[in-house]
Amino acid sequence: MTDTSEKAPEFDLATLRVDIDRIDVDMHRLLMERGEIINRLIQVKARQGGGSAFRPGREADMMRRLVQRHKGLLPLDTVEGIWRIIISTFTYVQSSYSVHVDATGGDAAMRDTTRFHFGFTVPYVPQVNAEAVIYAVARSGGDLGIVRIDGGMGAGAWWLGLCEPTAPKIIARLPFVDRADHPANLQVFILSAPLAEATARDVIVYSVCIARWRKSLAGKIEALGGEILGNVGTENGLSLLISAPGSVAQEQLSHIFMETGTSSVRIHEIGSHATRYQVR
Repeated sequence: MTDTSEKAPEFDLATLRVDIDRIDVDMHRLLMERGEIINRLIQVKARQGGGSAFRPGREADMMRRLVQRHKGLLPLDTVEGIWRIIISTFTYVQSSYSVHVDATGGDAAMRDTTRFHFGFTVPYVPQVNAEAVIYAVARSGGDLGIVRIDGGMGAGAWWLGLCEPTAPKIIARLPFVDRADHPANLQVFILSAPLAEATARDVIVYSVCIARWRKSLAGKIEALGGEILGNVGTENGLSLLISAPGSVAQEQLSHIFMETGTSSVRIHEIGSHATRYQVR
């Protein structure tokens, strides 16, 4: 009886190592070529009057496409980390910036998250709390801030510092790729000075101040596709941190509070971000 099963091809180790070396050289060459293109981009922007180097919507789209096309032996963690470093470092080359980080709950987790998403070239600046991060970003010439969504222990209603029109705003939620085993799974917001363009508006984030809580509020906000991310008591009532789909108008959110009889409602849009890509 003839054996018709396919036999595994035989590989020569020396040849395989030559192939690996060739690929390494090609990857390095392509990175240098990317740098040359970025240099031309800097020149074009200078002629056109400048503009922010941050493109959170484009970054989210790049990461989404990266995950969709990835296959093979290399772990997704590694691919995502490499691309995050490439994107963040080339952004830094265009316009140098530092990342101010709220280290209230300890430096280790925030440092891991920051290094995974921004690499080691971008300066890491720990701050004592979220308010200090907001202040540092507001005073800077273009730095970013990272705050835990839950604010950490005793953080208070940190998002109130984002309400003024000229105050820093939320431009991204990390990690871009949402999966249970993510190596940098700490949920954080990225803050920057208000961007005039290229903001992602899949999800809008609001600061809402109300006089008192109503039991039906949570269900009504959830029915809109929204989420209450923070709820902190203040001397004037409650301060809520709420996210809602970009398709939901602020008037719809306002109407919910009116329906429940909530008084003294003040709503401020404090930023937006792309929908995170979910891997299950």
